[in-house]
Amino acid sequence: MDAITVTTSILTLISGLGVFLIACSMMSSNLESLGSKRLKALFAKTSNSKLLGVGIGTVATAAIQSSGAVSVMVIGFVNAGIMTLAQAATIMFGANIGTTARRLPKPTQ
Repeated sequence: MDAITVTTSILTLISGLGVFLIACSMMSSNLESLGSKRLKALFAKTSNSKLLGVGIGTVATAAIQSSGAVSVMVIGFVNAGIMTLAQAATIMFGANIGTTARRLPKPTQ
């Protein structure tokens, strides 16, 4: 590898990280403006049952096929004050379970 390739790779990595952080910041600020009482009430229902929060995280991960995307959304909700940390933890557990369940080998007959 020559110096130009290494420099280009490093600059691409830094710019990609910058775009990711800017997108997270934009998502958080937009969620704060959208954070209505109805959305807070919807997430408040998940705090009544920890298993419901885990189920929501599992289903969300299975639906969008990305636990990273679910994690970023949940972090945005917590940062916007729409969701509590306890609610976020149960959904994150469910997202991790959804990722694991998606990767389980299929049984052979």
